[in-house]
This record gives sequence, C-alpha cells and structure tokens, in this order.
Amino acid sequence: MPFPKRLIVALVLATATAAFAAPTSTAQQAAGSAQCENRETPPPPVDTSEQPAPGQKAPPSLEVPEKPIGGDRLGECGLILPPNSGQPPSGITAASWLLADMDSGAVIAAYDPHGRQRPASVIKVLLAMVVAKELRGDLVVTASAEDTQQECTCVGLKDGGQYTVRQLMHGLLLTSGNDVAHTLARQLGGVPNALRKMNAMAKELGALDTRAVTPSGLDAPGTSTSAYDVGLIFRGAMKYDEFAQAIKLQQAQFPGRNGGTIMLQNDNRLLANYQGALGGKTGFTDDSQHTYVGAAERNGRRLVVVLLRGQQTPTRIDAQASKLLDYGFAMGPGGVGKLVDGAPQPKPKVTTTQDASDTEDVAATDPRTGRPTPTAFGTVGLPITAVAGAGLLAGLLLFIRSKRAKAARARRQAAQSAQGF
Repeated sequence: MPFPKRLIVALVLATATAAFAAPTSTAQQAAGSAQCENRETPPPPVDTSEQPAPGQKAPPSLEVPEKPIGGDRLGECGLILPPNSGQPPSGITAASWLLADMDSGAVIAAYDPHGRQRPASVIKVLLAMVVAKELRGDLVVTASAEDTQQECTCVGLKDGGQYTVRQLMHGLLLTSGNDVAHTLARQLGGVPNALRKMNAMAKELGALDTRAVTPSGLDAPGTSTSAYDVGLIFRGAMKYDEFAQAIKLQQAQFPGRNGGTIMLQNDNRLLANYQGALGGKTGFTDDSQHTYVGAAERNGRRLVVVLLRGQQTPTRIDAQASKLLDYGFAMGPGGVGKLVDGAPQPKPKVTTTQDASDTEDVAATDPRTGRPTPTAFGTVGLPITAVAGAGLLAGLLLFIRSKRAKAARARRQAAQSAQGF
C-alpha cells in the first residue's frame, strides 16, 4: 500500500521545524548581555611595571567563565543589591567591592564583583594560606641576601638571620614585608614553585579571576584578581588557625636586624577602630591603587568586605571598609549570589553500552563549565523531539480518519446496491 500523502506532509513539516529550531549559541547569548569594562583584564597600567622583560611575552588574559562563579547576578558590572535594599553608603571610591557572609557564603551586596583588578599586597593572603597549609609554624628558616634585596615595604630581614615560619607569617601579614614574602616563597620550593602553588590554590577555591605573578603582590605582567576572588580567598584562609591567629594581632615581637627584638605594628587600622574586627590586609601599588580585605563579627554574624582600586580621599580606604561593614550588618540575610565552596566541577559525560551507530542523543558536556554542549539533540533535543512526535501523531490521525471515511462510503454504497438503487 502506498505511503499516505498526508503522512508524508506531516513528517516533512516536523522535520522542517526541527531543522530551524537551532539552539542559541554562546556567542549570541554573550552579544545580548552588557559588556563590562574589566571583564577580561585589569585597567591599563600607569607605569612600566607590567612591561615584559626583553624576549618575553605577557601572558594571555585569563579565560572568562561562561557562567559567573557564584551566581548569574554576580556577572553584572554595576551595583548589585537584593530587592528592596537601601542604597550603600556614600563616599565609596573603590572600582570594585563586595560584602559577604563569612559562614553561609552569601554575597549580600557588591559592585562589579568579577571585574578584574590588581591585588597589590592582598595577594599575600593567598601566599599565607599556602604557607599555613604546607609549613609548620615552628619551622626555622634562614634568610638569604636575595630576600633582603626585594623592593620594599620590608620588615628588615638579615642575611643569614633565622626566623620561624610563624614569625615570618607575622611579618607578612602585619607589616606586609616583601622580603618576608620572598623568604616564604623560597621555603615553598622557590618563587616559581610558590606561584604555581598559589595559583593552584586559587583555582581549587574557584577564584578563576586570579593569577598571582609575584608572591608579594608587586605588579608584573599578567597580574589579576577580583573583589569576588579576594573575598573567596580570605574566607578560605580564615579556616587555617595559623592564619586566623596572625591576622588579628595588633602587634607582635620580631627578631631585630641588629639583635634583640623589635615590635611589629599591624597596619590594618580596623583592628583598633572597628568593633568586632577579626583582621584584614591592606595593599597599594601605582597600578592597583588602594586595596583592602577584612572581616568583622557582630551578634554571631561574620562579614567579609573587599575593596579594590580605591582612593584614600576624601575617606581613607579602611574607613570606607568600616562604612560598608556597618551597611552589611544592617542588612537582612538575603543575598545576590554566593561565595562557592570550591571550583565548579565538570559533569561526567553520559556513556552508553550501545554501539555508537545506534546512539541517537548522548549529551556531551563542556569540560570548563560542566554545562551541556548545545547541539540539536542535546540541550534542545527534548522540544525538537516533542515537535517531531506531535507532527507524526497528527499524520497518523489524519491517515486513520481517511481510512475510516473510505470504509463508511464503501458501506453506504453496498447498502444502496442491496436495496436496488
């Protein structure tokens, strides 16, 4: 029996519907969203510190995740607030900032949180986190001449002087010693190896905007971080007791260069001036401008605040941090995103025991994001299949209806013949 024409038409329509139902590409989706000024790289440098050495090239910019880490809203460039929230305090000069709950990880307010900036000395928090993870606090380290020759700010290490890792941690976090940062990097296997460990730690945390290029935070080609990442890193570092105990000290004794001891003073003014301050880290370079990360606790609630590329006028950067913390503690528990508990992991590819020739719709995943790769029978396969099935069903119904009509006409004609008409 020949295939019914109506069924052929229905199948053709279903096929055409599937053919034209192409998925929206990532590029098309990106084109429809606003482009943020510092989505890929920090602003241009103002000096020559980031010029590559002769014969070398600057590293390429870090890849931008397809989906913003911590939630879709955190991909926005401007002010990000929960619904019905009051406006943040005036006088915040930072180009990028973030407020988050240290315990739940909820981001409660932010401004361009994934905008890429330079960290300056707040990158020492990442170095301190690696040190706390790998080195004993009582381990004795001998300083070298190279350590003492670093571009300062410096604690004043002595060539051949001996210090415990705990003492060096105090010099790193309280007075931001670049000489100390170099000494600790050597103890981690040398500067290149220390940087590999720092960047591996950032990636493990989910800080995908961050690339450490010096252990101290001095500017160099390829340096990058974001307010979101700095908050994520500080939250992770506070889980190490060695770090948490050091960062909250207002002062600490340190071996003097000429014998005896000197007193290190913490340059984080919030420790003395803000109720419930838990510690923090300041930073400055000509390219990064002023940076800050710190935390405080009130009524059992702990908040972390980050400010990047800020100015000291008309309000000091630590005072701006105080104003944002007050604002955060006055807000409710709602949020606009989350500090993740680790880097997003790709979903495993779907496997099948069937021969590949018999497999019709195996969904592949993007190894960077874990999201299904857009294909005609992947992310939109279900609606296409549904349309095709509906078309086929409609064709079959038309065919059955036609057959029944023909049978009815045949019965009427037979009845008429039997009656002699």
